[in-house]
Amino acid sequence: MIFSFGEYKSYIQITQNFPDINEITGNSVNALVIIDENTAEISKKILNGKKLPICLLKSGEENKNWDAVNTILKTAKDSGLGRDCFFIAVGGGVIGDLAGFAASIYMRGCRFILISTTLLGMVDASVGGKTGFDLFGIKNLAGTFYPAEKIFIPLKALSTLPQKEWKSGFAELIKTAILCGDKNDSFIEQLLKLEYGQEKGNFIKLQEQPQFFECIKKAVKYKGRIVTKDPRESGIRMLLNLGHTFGHALESSAGLGNITHGEAVAWGIANAVKLGKALGITPEKRAQKITQLIYKFGYDVSCPHPLIKDNNIELFLDALKSDKKKKQGQLTFIVPDKKNARIIRLDSGQEKTILLPILNGQTK
Repeated sequence: MIFSFGEYKSYIQITQNFPDINEITGNSVNALVIIDENTAEISKKILNGKKLPICLLKSGEENKNWDAVNTILKTAKDSGLGRDCFFIAVGGGVIGDLAGFAASIYMRGCRFILISTTLLGMVDASVGGKTGFDLFGIKNLAGTFYPAEKIFIPLKALSTLPQKEWKSGFAELIKTAILCGDKNDSFIEQLLKLEYGQEKGNFIKLQEQPQFFECIKKAVKYKGRIVTKDPRESGIRMLLNLGHTFGHALESSAGLGNITHGEAVAWGIANAVKLGKALGITPEKRAQKITQLIYKFGYDVSCPHPLIKDNNIELFLDALKSDKKKKQGQLTFIVPDKKNARIIRLDSGQEKTILLPILNGQTK
């Protein structure tokens, strides 16, 4: 697949196995490989004995900060790499965001290649070029748009993931299924039909089902089409933030790293459904189907969320008001409608009359 994002193009390859380093860079040794503790072994398979500079970062959202960006830049400089070098990220959303941001500013922009190794990265974070890091306690406050020129999605990497990473990534699949707007919500129905079971720890069983990999491909194609139409998120691409206004505020108010991005997004989608119902936008039948999907895969949608410190809703609202999508003082939300979703904005008065009952668990 090839997608154009303004002046950039991304070549996306979905395969079962890991790519070989020569397939990634040709014969070039002018590259920096950026990994964390979780992808160190995978990088060895990819490099296959080839010697390249490596930048090892700490894993986790709590380490998605300026210090990590500085480490990447310093390693590149100390390795004598010029503007024509490759930054090769091997990891999930955090590594991709950090490496992409560093690539966008190193010598005013060097070449960037991404090998996505998590479900969240594969179905969402890898496509479209959003980069960045957390700053002043706010999720992704600093960032750029800088799509990778090549994106490799090796499905074999999924077998290395712990359950929490599966659960985090699957929430983005749910989001995409809601937005897809296909006939009779067929993408949602496809996810509902996946064999999962009731006991905990069943996400890993998804990789045994061929239809699950078809869902990954469908999500990648959908996001690619949306981002092609709106590479800098000035219009339709904003729909991809379904669940994220609530979710990012939960991540910030719970303390970055204390809840996975996907679990926060799933909680956010559930609340977006409640908001849509309160505004008369989300039909009851569709709300029930979306909620059923979220419950099936075991996400906590309780309000107030138990990770909000001391149930401090004001702390949550403060984080909400720092959201990047806010326009002219109004909070921006994406809520499901009859077929997919729409953008709505709330003023300060509506925060009290509509949002607070939802956040305090007073609505269904």
